[in-house]
Amino acid sequence: MLGKPIIKDTRITVELILKKLSEGLTVEDIIEAYPHLTKEDILAALSYSADVISQEELIAS
Repeated sequence: MLGKPIIKDTRITVELILKKLSEGLTVEDIIEAYPHLTKEDILAALSYSADVISQEELIAS
């Protein structure tokens, strides 16, 4: 995964979850496609993403 954040105990990246959601898949669709994931896993990925974005610093040029 080359240092990308993943869902605990899987090889599924947070990036993949975000991409699938942006493509219009629902949480239920993702769970159906990846049955070892739970709703809590997907919500944790969203929470992690929000935390990362909220900690970014903007640098004005």
